[in-house]
This record gives sequence, structure tokens and C-alpha cells, in this order.
Amino acid sequence: MRLGLIRHGKTDWNGLGRIQGVTDIPLNEEGYRQAELLAVRLLNDGEYWDAVVTSDLSRSIETGKVIADKLGIPLLEPEPLLTERSFGLIEGTLEQERLERWGENWRTHPEAGVETDESVRSRAASFLQTYTERMPEGRLLAVTHGSYLAQMLGVMVEGLDQPYLHNMCYSILEYSPEGWKSLLHNCTLHLQAKV
Repeated sequence: MRLGLIRHGKTDWNGLGRIQGVTDIPLNEEGYRQAELLAVRLLNDGEYWDAVVTSDLSRSIETGKVIADKLGIPLLEPEPLLTERSFGLIEGTLEQERLERWGENWRTHPEAGVETDESVRSRAASFLQTYTERMPEGRLLAVTHGSYLAQMLGVMVEGLDQPYLHNMCYSILEYSPEGWKSLLHNCTLHLQAKV
């Protein structure tokens, strides 16, 4: 199986630095432009993809629809296993608010109600098992979210460099009996192109 992993395009909350988590914030104009730029890249780079699957949040679905429409491939039913990490009480807050209320370790503060890394990794592992069994020879594009992607990539490839995953970043991984191999990681070159 070949899996193309994509972080959704930009939203207004991304621009403000607000944590989104499972709060359903749509793409903004810039996010749609970013999705179009990646769609054009995918159309022109010679890779063939069978379908696009997304999380069940609108920013992911909207990104996936732009790509599926441009490539003329199916947009599958949204997949809840790809949904972003729940950030509990932290959703909607800015960095300064998080620091003031929960301190430097706001990501793991017990009162904040943030979904654990273990829980996110478990969902990612379930997604990978389900789709490698369902499409063993398939070539699938999956549109999901930054915090989720960071955990998913950690499940797939041990020791993979984990810089910040920008909106509309694109990675390609291939599965074999030896495990997942990274072919392209966190690439945003398409965002420098002109539509």
C-alpha cells in the first residue's frame, strides 16, 4: 500500500493561533488556495491515487474534496479514526491563555482534558490496520490534522524527524512486510507555486 498523508489547509483559527482540536472550523480562503495548489501538484507529479479519505471535520473534508475533484478520484466517506486529537478545555484558546491557565505543560495538564498520545496513536494504528487490509495494493490519500499526523507518523516510522507539520504539508509512505517506509516527509513545496 502507498499512503499519501496530508494536513488540511489553513483556517481562521490557524491564523490566530487558536487550538482547534475537534472544534469544527472550516477552511478559509487561504486554506482553499492551499488545497488547490496541492491538487495541481498531485495532478502533475505522475503519481496515481485511487481515492481520498478524510477525517470527519469540515476543514479536512473541504480539503479532500478539492483534491478529489481535481484528480477525478472518489472521495470516500469521512473516517472518524482520522479525527484530530481532542484538546478538551484548551480548544479555542491562544498560547498566552494556555500558559496563564495551565502553565508550560498545558498539553498534559490533567484538568485540561487533552486526549493522550496513547489514545491518538491507538486510533492511528487502527486506521492503518483497517486500510492496509482493505486496500493492500491501494494508493490512498488521507487528509487529517497536525497533532494527529505527528502521532500517526510516529506509529509508522520509528525515529522519523518530527518538525512542525505545516498546513497542507504532504508526506508519502509505502507499506511492505518489513513495515512503513517514508518516501517524502512534510513537504510544502507546492505552496510556493502560483495558481
